[in-house]
Amino acid sequence: MQDKNRRQFLESSAGVAAAATFGAGTLWTPFAQAQSLAYKPEKGAKLRLLRWKRFVQGDEDAFMANIKKFTDKTGIEVRVDNEGWEDVRPKAAVAANIGSGPDIIIGWFDDPHQYPDKLLDMTDLADYLGKKYGGWYDVCKKYGQRNGTTKWISIPWGIVGNAIVYRDSHVKAAGFDGIPKDTAGFLKLCQAMKAKGTPAGFALGKAVGDGNNWVHWLLWSHGGKLVDKAGNVVVNSPETIAALEYAKQLYDTFVPGTLSWQDPNNNKAFLDSQVSLTANGISVYYAAKNSKDDKVKEMVADIQHARFPIGPVGKPTELMQITQFMTFKHTKYPQAAKELVRFLMEGEQYNPWMESAIGYVSQPLKAYEKNPIWTVDPKHTAYRDGGSIMLDHGHEGPLGYASAAAMADYIVLDMVAEASSGSKTPKEAAERAEARAKRYYKL
Repeated sequence: MQDKNRRQFLESSAGVAAAATFGAGTLWTPFAQAQSLAYKPEKGAKLRLLRWKRFVQGDEDAFMANIKKFTDKTGIEVRVDNEGWEDVRPKAAVAANIGSGPDIIIGWFDDPHQYPDKLLDMTDLADYLGKKYGGWYDVCKKYGQRNGTTKWISIPWGIVGNAIVYRDSHVKAAGFDGIPKDTAGFLKLCQAMKAKGTPAGFALGKAVGDGNNWVHWLLWSHGGKLVDKAGNVVVNSPETIAALEYAKQLYDTFVPGTLSWQDPNNNKAFLDSQVSLTANGISVYYAAKNSKDDKVKEMVADIQHARFPIGPVGKPTELMQITQFMTFKHTKYPQAAKELVRFLMEGEQYNPWMESAIGYVSQPLKAYEKNPIWTVDPKHTAYRDGGSIMLDHGHEGPLGYASAAAMADYIVLDMVAEASSGSKTPKEAAERAEARAKRYYKL
C-alpha cells in the first residue's frame, strides 16, 4: 500500500511540475478561470526578503528555486536573508520603527498588527488569491485583515503545523493503544511513560512556536483565556487556575531541562531518545527519515502523530504558528514586492514548495488541501487541517497592538512555566500574567 501511495505521489508531483511548465494548474481546475492579476514591477527593482530559518531542507531548496524562477522571469534580483525564529520578530519591529530594511519579512502570528500603518495594503492581492484558490480559512482572514476592517495588511503564507509526536511502541509499553482523546487520559499516559523511563517533554523556554502553541492549547482546553471578546483581561480566573494545576502535574512527567527549551530543543531531545513524546511539527519525522545515523533511522517506523487531546471545554483548542508575508511601505519597489508575493502564492510555485517541505507548512487557502503531500504518507495527514481547526492566539479577543505585544512578551508561556516549575503558585502566576497583560490591554 505504501509503495502504491508513493507512486501516486510521484505521478501527482509530475503533474504539478507539468503545470508549472505549461502554466496550467491541473490540480486546481475549478479555479482555473479566475481572473488573472499581475503587478508591473518598477524599472531597476531589487528586493530584499527576510524569512525564518528552515527546519526542513526541502522547504529552503524549493523556496530558493522559486526565487530563482521569479528572477529569471522578471529580471528582479531578490536577496534572501534567513534568521533564527526568535530573531525575526525583533528585526521586523526595528524595520517598521526606523522605516528601512527588508522590503518583505515573513513573520509570525499577528506581528503585522503591531505596526499596521507601516505595511502596504494587500487587499487586492488577498481577494484575488481567495477567489482563485477556494477561499481563505477564517482564522487566516482574522490574522491577515486589520481588526474591524476588511483591509488586508499581510498575506498568510502558511501554518507551521503542530501535533503530538510520539514513539508508538513506548506508548503501548506504557499500557495505551494511542494518544488519549481527553486531557485526563493524556496526563495518565505521560505519568505511565515517565514510570517506564520514556518521558515526555514540552518546550517552556522562549520558544516562538513549540512553546507558545502547547501552552495556549493547555490554557484554552480548561476554559481559560487571556482576554474576553471585548478585550478585557480575564486570565486570573478559576479556569486558568485549573489549567495551571494540570500543567504542574504534566510538568512533573517531563524530562529535566524543558524550562530552557527553545524551538530546536525538543527536536533534538526526541531524536536523541531523551523523550518519547512532545509537541512539534513534522520536522522530527523528516529528520529521522533523512538521518545518516542508523539508530535514528530505526525510529521512523515507530514515530506517529496525533491531534491534541480535548479538555474540559469539550472541543478542540489548538494554536498553531501562522507565518505571514509583511510588505513594508518603506520599500522603493512596492509593485515588484507585491508581484513577488503573488508569484510565490500561485499554485505553480506553492504546490511544489509544499510538497518539498513534506507538509511542514500547511495551506492558508482551501484549494491546497488537495495537494497529494497530505495523503502520500498517512503520517502527514495529521498536519493538513491546521487552518480549519486552529484558534487565533488572541482568543477570544480582537487581534491588534495588544494581542501582538502580549504574544511577543510571552505572557501565557511565562505563566505556565512559572506555575509548572513551582517558582510561583498557580494563583501567583495568574496574577502576574494579569498585571502584565493589562499593560497592553488598556481599554
